[in-house]
Amino acid sequence: MKSQSHQLVSRSLTCLTSVLGVTAAFAQTNTPALTNTPLTRLPDVIVGGRADDLTGIAASAAQGTVGVDHLKARPLLRPGELLETVPGVIITQHSGAGKANQYFLRGFNLDHGTDFATSLNGMPVNLPTHGHGQGYTDLNWIIPELVTRIDYRKGPYAAADGDFASAGAADMTYASTLSSSLWQLEGGSFGYARGVFASSPKLGNGTLLYAVELLHEDGPWERRDNFRKGNGVLRYSSGNDALGWSVLGFAYRGEWNATDQIAQRALTGNNAVPGGFQVDRFGTLDPTTGGNSQRYGAQVEWHRSDGDSTSRLLAYAFYYDLDLFSNFTYFLNDPTDTTPDQFEQVDQRITTGFKASHEWNLTLLGRESENSIGLQVRNDVIRNSLNTATARVRTGTTRSDDVWQTSASPYFENKTQWLDKLRTVLGARADLYHFDVTSLDPRNSGAVTDFLASPKGSVILGPWANTEVYLNAGLGFHSNDGRGATTTVDPATGLPASKVSPLVRTYGAEFGTRTTWVPGLQSTVSAWWLDIDSELLFVGDAGTTQASRPSRRYGLEFANYYTPTEWLTLDVDVSFSQARFQDREPAGQYVPGSIETVVAAGLAVHDLNGFFGGLRVRYFGPRPLVENNTVRSTASALVNLQVGYAFNPKWKLTVDVFNLLDRKASDIEYYYESRLRGEAINPDPALHGGYNDIHLHPAEPVSLRVALTGRF
Repeated sequence: MKSQSHQLVSRSLTCLTSVLGVTAAFAQTNTPALTNTPLTRLPDVIVGGRADDLTGIAASAAQGTVGVDHLKARPLLRPGELLETVPGVIITQHSGAGKANQYFLRGFNLDHGTDFATSLNGMPVNLPTHGHGQGYTDLNWIIPELVTRIDYRKGPYAAADGDFASAGAADMTYASTLSSSLWQLEGGSFGYARGVFASSPKLGNGTLLYAVELLHEDGPWERRDNFRKGNGVLRYSSGNDALGWSVLGFAYRGEWNATDQIAQRALTGNNAVPGGFQVDRFGTLDPTTGGNSQRYGAQVEWHRSDGDSTSRLLAYAFYYDLDLFSNFTYFLNDPTDTTPDQFEQVDQRITTGFKASHEWNLTLLGRESENSIGLQVRNDVIRNSLNTATARVRTGTTRSDDVWQTSASPYFENKTQWLDKLRTVLGARADLYHFDVTSLDPRNSGAVTDFLASPKGSVILGPWANTEVYLNAGLGFHSNDGRGATTTVDPATGLPASKVSPLVRTYGAEFGTRTTWVPGLQSTVSAWWLDIDSELLFVGDAGTTQASRPSRRYGLEFANYYTPTEWLTLDVDVSFSQARFQDREPAGQYVPGSIETVVAAGLAVHDLNGFFGGLRVRYFGPRPLVENNTVRSTASALVNLQVGYAFNPKWKLTVDVFNLLDRKASDIEYYYESRLRGEAINPDPALHGGYNDIHLHPAEPVSLRVALTGRF
């Protein structure tokens, strides 16, 4: 493995010097008229709550910012739940705690991150051509206490958003300085223990921020997760908003056992299959699954801004490694019940990239206008494999591939205030991708290049009575697994296989409104539509995603954030969506796993005579599990509670209660074929000897965590 790592490093360093890109943020829409008088840059707005009050700034109703106060007011069962602050997003899990979460938004089961682009300080987190799932997004290496804001957009309407951003995109921002040093110790149910230390002393002409996180967690499972992770962040920053730079380094390693989803018929008390292997709700059908993951990297950022223009540069590089053992079908492949269906997925990569953008103000036909240009380049040097295994010991290799995946994406965007009540945002991006695959089976090797151009546009009317109206449309895309673009033979069966399109087109449109007409209340409503030329679906027996049929989604979102007093905030977000395959096949038109209804609501109390806390309710509606909608998942409604007291400005105590009502809900449900130990071979020729069934991963029962936080 060490020699493989050296090869990856060597190949990646050769392309680091040739990569270029940056995301651009339009920070000043309401700028003064451009005359011979020099423009003055306004100071940045510090967002504390959820800034839906973006009248005159946002390009759509589905764009927003979540500030640090809103982030701190939410109990987090997992780091990934930071993204549940984005209205309509659901975060769950179907395996061990160290694995990437399951994501849901806008009619999608996004699996581990497909069609939702996530980044940290502009550095992409999604991993293409991943060993377990396309766009794999693991957030276990994020330290929540360092996140100061999350900027999000939904739909393919922004020129700066590229791969995986069709449903939406979110960029998390780490702090560059802390108001005081932080020391926090947590303990709780199911072997939960966590410690965080962070500080940001002055050093020379800048600030050195460093943070360390250590965690252990078992979970409620009969086979303890024994999840252990270590996290470290080191950041040095210098300068100010007008001119500055920073260097950020990070290191993460996690190891865990995993309780994968279990067949419903295997649950204790369910006698549908006499003699079948029956387990408790928190039991396992393969006690040897689990994995380990690590990520080490750095990013360098530089920015310059004056009254007329803004420039940003970002370069990043990281090493990533995942070794994952799973078993979703138990004994489907061995009728003798001696060898379980465990498989190992390995993903090892070096990722490098560079982003650059430049914005400048000008007059266009006598009107205030701003242009943005940018270039985003990324290179992934990947070695991944799919292997058979027993008790985490590799027994054979199904496929092994070396993949070099490179993309270059220039973009342009213009924002013009044509009239007092009319402005437009027009842009386009071009994406050039190259895949070079060297496979264990030479018949699956090859190289392919693909290109897409994506125009985008928005028209914004208003404001009238603190209300704006938005009309958005745009083309986007997601990339497919690079191995699928060159595969001609199924490595598992030896049968011919069809290649998939490297880049898949998406088409989106949206109509929405944003209002702050009622004092203290920020509300947005949006009706949206999205078509995809090829759906990415989870395949249970393969443990990955595969390209499928074209699909269409549409829905309605209603988001509200209300601050009646300084010490109280209330929010209610409701989302409805529908997803259907566009072609007509006998199997049916429903997209399995597609989310239909989400309701998220909560209240937060801020510093009421020293007390603080919040109550949150999350409803995750039922979903079709098969194409003809004859099998559907159950719904879940979970309530979380936070209560805390600040003894003084330095010390506070926080108590979080998860699943307060102890609901016996499922985090995730699938429907596919499996066979239990001792289960008779199914003679149905349409199956492979197993039985179709719902496979579920239960939500954790009521649990308690207590945290003592000190600042000095």
